[in-house]
Amino acid sequence: MPAQQEPQTSIVLREVTPELSRHMLSDVTTLPAVQLGDFLLQIELDDPSESVREIARRELRETPEVVKHAIEDLKKLLEDDKDLHVPLHSEAWLIRFLRPCKFYPESAYDLIKRYYSFKVKHQSHYEGLTPSKEQNIFNQNILTVLPTRDQFGRRVLVLELGKKWKHNKCSLDEVFKGCVLFLEGAMLEPETQVCGAVVIFDMDGLSMQQVWQFTPPFAKRIVDWLQESIPLRVKGLYIINQPFIFNMVFQVFKPFLQEKLRSRIIFMGKDRDLLYKHISPKCLPDNYGGTLTIPPVTGPQWLELLLLCDREFKAINSYGYKKK
Repeated sequence: MPAQQEPQTSIVLREVTPELSRHMLSDVTTLPAVQLGDFLLQIELDDPSESVREIARRELRETPEVVKHAIEDLKKLLEDDKDLHVPLHSEAWLIRFLRPCKFYPESAYDLIKRYYSFKVKHQSHYEGLTPSKEQNIFNQNILTVLPTRDQFGRRVLVLELGKKWKHNKCSLDEVFKGCVLFLEGAMLEPETQVCGAVVIFDMDGLSMQQVWQFTPPFAKRIVDWLQESIPLRVKGLYIINQPFIFNMVFQVFKPFLQEKLRSRIIFMGKDRDLLYKHISPKCLPDNYGGTLTIPPVTGPQWLELLLLCDREFKAINSYGYKKK
């Protein structure tokens, strides 16, 4: 039997319709997508399907009436806050913060303040953060998002921080910034706002030199970001293929973890059945024993797509606490 040919990949541009543009903060007229054989990989801005809307009703109290009042109340809270510069004209932006807070406006307002306070506190990492300025992390090909969602509609981010990670060529700070860019992109997607995301940490081949890169200040920043500052439902952190020395890394993070996030961290090692309990094999590539037939998307391919969204990331960065 002849060897199967790798499907051709190419970038295609999709016109931004008025329906899609309401999710954007910039005035981009086209959105990029990657054609992978028959599959189109893109930032998904279309309205959620009926099954996802049902999850939103059940888990997030999302009904037209609740949404309408929540938007009005959150707008009022933000209008009264003279320290914040935010896109009040954008209902989609307001909903981005209301969804993870189950449409309680006061909670969403608190989340917005924490989101922007974190950016001020860690200004050195956020200043001018765009894909074009952070190309190295994507070119290292250790950070990627699976092309399809899992069986629960969640986005799946994969970090390979073991033998594939050249820590002397790519710092953990760069890894953090790459994660921020991916998750800021994911936050634009209505389906991800409802269903959330999970992260796979593949620690296969982690070395002692790499263990020393994980410092308490770094650990605290990551945990604060995940627990307090990110307007996204992070539903699970799955540690796979970890060697024994990973325990030393976890001990650095442990003091900062609250119970809710701690309960979502699952150590799976090489136990594939445990992984499949949380993510169906149909949604996983063959290197994790899955049967996903769509080819994996490499870091450089994601970069190509994200570079064409640079303007949107600049717009995201233009809001926040006013400089004193």
